[in-house]
Amino acid sequence: QVQLTESGGGLVQAGGSLRLSCAASGLTFSRYDMGWFRQAPGKEREAVAAIRSSGAMTNYADSVKGRFSISRDNAKNTVILQMNSLKPEDTAVYYCAADRAPGSIWYRGYTYDYWGQGTQVTVSS
Repeated sequence: QVQLTESGGGLVQAGGSLRLSCAASGLTFSRYDMGWFRQAPGKEREAVAAIRSSGAMTNYADSVKGRFSISRDNAKNTVILQMNSLKPEDTAVYYCAADRAPGSIWYRGYTYDYWGQGTQVTVSS
């Protein structure tokens, strides 16, 4: 059974940082592209960042470029989202997702096969 478990969310002031982790089990992690998505109240889910299975390529939404960084440790079955210079508009539930088809369109949620339960990030002004 595949499980993706996010952690690291919380309440932080604007300008602060948070580090989200996603621990994966039940799959051959190194074969999956991984993504982070977020959904704010009353808004559609949006892609935040993604990383290819090898870690060689990353992608970011324009809204987080230069502030967020995605990385992975295939030996530990973990993907990390380092979030710096946080803004109130970053407030959302953050989800990690796994995509077993290499080279998929990273920002399309429907390409991902497995999803975590999410972790809340709240940025106060």
